[in-house]
Amino acid sequence: MAMRLHNLKPRPGAKHRTKRLGIGESSGHGKTSGRGGKGQTARAGGTIRLGFEGGQMPLLRRIPKRGFNNAEFRTVYGIVNVEQLNAFENGATVTPESLVEAGLADRLFEGIKVLGNGDLKKKLTVKAQKFSGSAREKITKAGGTCEELPLRSIHHKPEAPAAPAQPSKPAAGEK
Repeated sequence: MAMRLHNLKPRPGAKHRTKRLGIGESSGHGKTSGRGGKGQTARAGGTIRLGFEGGQMPLLRRIPKRGFNNAEFRTVYGIVNVEQLNAFENGATVTPESLVEAGLADRLFEGIKVLGNGDLKKKLTVKAQKFSGSAREKITKAGGTCEELPLRSIHHKPEAPAAPAQPSKPAAGEK
């Protein structure tokens, strides 16, 4: 028999009857309707938050916390491969802003890192914050140049302006 849309059926055992709760003992879900005994979980809306241990000090607070996580201060780079640079004209100057405009990088991040995946067929001047060794080699081999730019600082707060100089107080006994 050929399979057609009108004779498709779910696999045996995939479909279940809905639980009909609170309709007597003989239903198999009588008395407590599958909610167990009394207490918070037997009530409507009675849920216990994740990790709650009945007032006992939770495991997450009992175990010691050690170490240091520097993730907030890490340097995040937008990644561009050498092969993607073929989208530019021969002899063009490639900047992080032009990479974003061309859709090769999502955004500027703190910098753009050029990796050496693929082959470069054009002579380009590439300006970026970082280059891998193989990327630098492939760009120069194609006749182009690599220029490293300083990192864009996005984590650090701008420095507060210097406070104005306070007039000096007269020494004791002077007026």
